Amino acid sequence: MSNGFDAESDKKKKKIAVISVSSLILVAMVVAVTVGVNNAPQEDLDDGGGGGGGDAHDHGDDAEKISSSTKAIKTICQPTDYKETCEESLMVEAGNTTDPKELVKAGFKIAVEKLNAAIRNSTTLQELAQDPRANQALQNCRELLEYAIDDLHDSYHRIGTFHVSKFEEFVNDLKIWLSAALTYEQTCLDGFENTTGDSGERMKEFLKSAQEMTTNGLGIVSELSKILGTLDAPAATGRRLLDTDIPLWVSDGKRRLMQVGTGAIKPDLVVAQDGSGKYKTINEALVHVPMKSNKTFVIYVKAGIYKEIVVIPKHMTHLTMYGDGPTKSVVTGNLNFVDGIQTFKTATFAAIGANFFVRDMGFVNTAGPTKHQAVALRVQSDRAIIYNCQIDGYQDTLYAHANRQFYRDCIISGTIDFVFGNSAAIFQNCKLVVRKPLDNQQCIVTAHGRLNRREPTALIFQGCHFMGDPSYLPFKKVNKAYLGRPWKQYSRTIIMGSQIDDLIQPEGWLPWMGDFALNTLFYAEVQNRGPGADQSHRVKWRGIRHITPQHAAAYTARRFIDGDAWIPVRGVPYSSGMM
Repeated sequence: MSNGFDAESDKKKKKIAVISVSSLILVAMVVAVTVGVNNAPQEDLDDGGGGGGGDAHDHGDDAEKISSSTKAIKTICQPTDYKETCEESLMVEAGNTTDPKELVKAGFKIAVEKLNAAIRNSTTLQELAQDPRANQALQNCRELLEYAIDDLHDSYHRIGTFHVSKFEEFVNDLKIWLSAALTYEQTCLDGFENTTGDSGERMKEFLKSAQEMTTNGLGIVSELSKILGTLDAPAATGRRLLDTDIPLWVSDGKRRLMQVGTGAIKPDLVVAQDGSGKYKTINEALVHVPMKSNKTFVIYVKAGIYKEIVVIPKHMTHLTMYGDGPTKSVVTGNLNFVDGIQTFKTATFAAIGANFFVRDMGFVNTAGPTKHQAVALRVQSDRAIIYNCQIDGYQDTLYAHANRQFYRDCIISGTIDFVFGNSAAIFQNCKLVVRKPLDNQQCIVTAHGRLNRREPTALIFQGCHFMGDPSYLPFKKVNKAYLGRPWKQYSRTIIMGSQIDDLIQPEGWLPWMGDFALNTLFYAEVQNRGPGADQSHRVKWRGIRHITPQHAAAYTARRFIDGDAWIPVRGVPYSSGMM
């Protein structure tokens, strides 16, 4: 029986809807890129003009065209948080066009104007700033905004290769990159804390529109995700596996890494402090790594203590680095906040370029607890993998800054907020080790920085062990330890299938300040064990969630960070679902 269901008609409706979604993605990019894309080729910005609907059909009434354009813009802006900003910006630049491509061009015009103005203003502010910390914050802002620009610029150019069968993958990428852009913008502003003068307030005003438009872009793309769910669109293709379970799209170099492991692979470069390699420092070797490469490039770091500050830059992609062990090949530094360095810049090792993979190494910040914020490892590489590494510090040890990250079999130690940031990060089989703080300090493991309810970010711990360092345990009743606190409004942390020792207080979680974010955060504990896992005395905030294992499955690697597509190829231990 048909039960009144016309299959052919339904197929046609879905086809029309899919075509509409393809157009909507282009429109979504208008809002997404409004944070600025000054790196766009000039022909992208000038070819055909920005608005006015110059290619519109001659027939039809102008008023009708304007009405249609207004309706199109209002529809696109409907799910956004800042509708007025969205509508006004597009209406001014787009004229009477309803063509998504023209709207994209209009968005680029707005973007370039706003970004160039912000850059000019930040340069002027830096020249006027008397406070060294404010001066440094302004310098960092320019770097951070460039990261945001790059992410959104890449998103725009991805539209040229869009196919509806990969719609889900594409939308997930956009949501991650938009979240990263928001994170970079906020990190810029965070740098003005504890500064004097009005530079911070003025930069906040300069970035207001950019932040609103980036947030709006996230709203539009999130709405597209809902549309996808109603279409029953086909799953992403291009990931068919060989008999070895390695995706066909994987390069030969990566396939070899997975099949035989890094120990059997001849590295492209060898770093050895004892002179047995071509280079004695990691930074010397990095000079010879190709930029913007799609091929895996491998650096072997032999045993040694490398006292250097290392940055894997934005355009150094697909870099693999491995050592002789997490306590043998160690990178160490001591940059810190007390000595005048912004937290963002205190990292001993920073990984920015996409698809970074590191294993069997250690990263340490030796500044100590009296120096406050002192990062050992900062990661903002998208699809980053950190395997069998040791990350040691005190306050702010691991800055899981942005994008998708996977940690496996790692040891991370610290005192205050020692895993923090706004990434979508999954930790499997890791040890979170609380160290002895200063006499008047409490210890907090996590501080997630999710800014907006639509951001697909969280700190997720599976099969991990929350424990105390032997030097800390005698003081656990004085220097109390907690699982986390909300750094930003929508902080999200999930702990599941993990061992929680008795150093964690019965309340479990700590406020940031007053009642900030207590109603909007998302904290969940699922199927944990150990004396610290008892939830009967946990805080009763509205944001504390009691979720089922079925709900928790949404936060596993396969579903939350699309881990099956990029983690197994590296040959590391990996659980795609619940552990």
